[in-house]
Amino acid sequence: MVAMLDIASMEGVISMSDAIDLLEKTLAHEARGSTSVSPKFVTEFNGGAMRVLFAADSDSGYCAMKAYHNVNGAGARYVVLLYSLKDGELLAVLDGRLITDLRTGAASGVAARKVPLKGPVTLGLVGSGNQARTQLESLAAVYDVASAAVFSPTAANRKAFAAEMSAKLGFPVTPVGSAETAVRGRQVVATASKARDAEPIVRAEWLGDCRLLCAVGNTRPQFAEVDVACFQMAGLVIVDSTHALEEAGELRQAAAADALPETKCATLAEIVAGVKSVPPRGLVVFKSVGMALQDLALAAHYYERLSARPGTVKGPDVASLRERAKATASV
Repeated sequence: MVAMLDIASMEGVISMSDAIDLLEKTLAHEARGSTSVSPKFVTEFNGGAMRVLFAADSDSGYCAMKAYHNVNGAGARYVVLLYSLKDGELLAVLDGRLITDLRTGAASGVAARKVPLKGPVTLGLVGSGNQARTQLESLAAVYDVASAAVFSPTAANRKAFAAEMSAKLGFPVTPVGSAETAVRGRQVVATASKARDAEPIVRAEWLGDCRLLCAVGNTRPQFAEVDVACFQMAGLVIVDSTHALEEAGELRQAAAADALPETKCATLAEIVAGVKSVPPRGLVVFKSVGMALQDLALAAHYYERLSARPGTVKGPDVASLRERAKATASV
């Protein structure tokens, strides 16, 4: 029987702090060489696009595939399939929307744990959508945040975001009229915009006081959120996956400008495992494009918590096993 887990059943089951813990644990598996992670496979079709990711984690005993598609004018839908590595059984089908938002925020939280800051910090945010919410929530789970400023192009959206998150997190979030105003002078900055342009919206000249920049909004090679100078200025550039170097436009631009020497680049797994260290001062950039290993970490936990809960919907086996034909020999 396959567990069918929808948004309603998953809401509130994993806190942001729990999600950060789960990702950090799984990244330690990656650092040990116990995981396999695919790049994104993207297929454009008339009116939309489909993206597919896969990861396996032999330490946890699971593998997972996420597929998400966008239909123009309708929005995006996400689904995660969780399998047992022992025998390949399909264990669960999960709505992936909450998983995607939560793990994207939690990845920045893992990075933030490795870039400690003393005392209350100020935070700048570009974007006011669901992933901007989890970015702010994740960073607030790690740091003592005194205040935050948010910019997004639609005034009503940033105003509503500021009111909602101020009430939820207990510190003032102020809507501002430009990306520069949002990030200048802040110690921590997160970009989670929906910008679709090759021209960056955040510039290094605004980040003189910034210790950690988390750029998570762009995952496409033709676009960029932050400029090349951010990577040139950084003492360390962390990526959640080596595939990010091909998938994210700002990283491709930075590599073309020789702003990403191997000596100052690291994966998040390498930082978690202590293989590479965070410099004691200066700007650290974390560039995230998301990977199925992060989805797997949360999906497995939802499955373990919810599959036996009374009321969980169970479906028939829809991935039946094709057994190898057994040769019969007559003597």
